[in-house]
Amino acid sequence: KKGEVKLDQPLPVSVNAASMPATNLALSAGDTITVATAIQAMIIRSANDVAVVVAEALSGSESVFAQKMNAKAVALGMTHTVFRNPNGLPDPQQHTTARDIATLAVALHRDFPQFYSYFTQARFNFRGRTYITHNHFMLRYPGADGLKTGYIHLSGFNLAASAVRNGRRLVAV
Repeated sequence: KKGEVKLDQPLPVSVNAASMPATNLALSAGDTITVATAIQAMIIRSANDVAVVVAEALSGSESVFAQKMNAKAVALGMTHTVFRNPNGLPDPQQHTTARDIATLAVALHRDFPQFYSYFTQARFNFRGRTYITHNHFMLRYPGADGLKTGYIHLSGFNLAASAVRNGRRLVAV
């Protein structure tokens, strides 16, 4: 929002980012990825390696980025959320609630309407490969316009979804 990062800006891939487990884009240390592609990779592919690339580029490290995520969560009123990493991989101290994720989803649409179209995309291309969303709700529900799916073994599948009907937006988690 401040213009400090540009959508076509290349972000460097560190050894740490390249070591992230699946789901990922199989990036290698020394690679770069643009901000725009990184956004698509995180939303559509849930790319753990890309989430770390972005965290390191914006804050220098995963832990500092997680601190910023926690500060933003508090500012948004997400009272039952603690982030420990940028990609949602398991950490015993990391937790959230459906209500807090709904709060985040509403804030994304409200505060960044110019970027919300990223959450409506169903596919993106990277290095000659097409990645397709796991968000089948968005593809099949009339009026659905996006947001995000996820999966972690400990909690299973999850979905934050948004739909508009008759001019009214609903968010469900």
